[in-house]
Amino acid sequence: MSIENNIKFYTEKIRSYGAQLIAVSKTKPNEDLLQAYAVGQRDFGENKVQDMTAKWETLPKDIRWHMIGHLQRNKVKYIAPYVHLIHGVDSERLLVEINKQAEKNERVIPCLLQVFIAQEETKFGFSEEELMAFLNSEEFESLKNIKIIGLMGMASNTENMARVKAEFEGLKSLFDKIKADIKAENIAMKELSMGMTNDYIEACEAGSTMVRIGSAIFGERNY
Repeated sequence: MSIENNIKFYTEKIRSYGAQLIAVSKTKPNEDLLQAYAVGQRDFGENKVQDMTAKWETLPKDIRWHMIGHLQRNKVKYIAPYVHLIHGVDSERLLVEINKQAEKNERVIPCLLQVFIAQEETKFGFSEEELMAFLNSEEFESLKNIKIIGLMGMASNTENMARVKAEFEGLKSLFDKIKADIKAENIAMKELSMGMTNDYIEACEAGSTMVRIGSAIFGERNY
């Protein structure tokens, strides 16, 4: 199928669960993104700051750019003027830097906190204990130029889909707990970013509101 038809297929499928498609366009040329744009796609996910900024500079300005990769603190300043949502905030120090750069740009930057839910050491994120302690701290409440609007998680890379679904359900449970218990002004839990090409059905069934799909839309990555 073409990029246009893939966008239509996944948008409809994911929307049937009440979730939103983030088209993961990393490594893809502008021409591919414009094909998706032509059929209404506006939310694109990139994992490299340099690539995302280059696309932001040249593509239509109503595109909403999602930073979905591991973000280094020294790169935050480049995306702070325009990023729509940072999905993978995986440490207190990174959030403090995002707040600092947001203040310089007179913005409040929406963020998702990444939680470690998989059984692989290569993935990033807060543990549940670290996260709850941080969200209840005075330091967190002092960050006025960020808004935590939800959580993000990546399940284990396994064919055991029962385990994958259990990991997603655990993250949804933590999302609900934070939504009920944390009352800071800079938090408003709305989004749960989980699910990719191979596990988006399990993610949607567990309560995902944002699904990140790339290769199934654009084809294999260009490395």
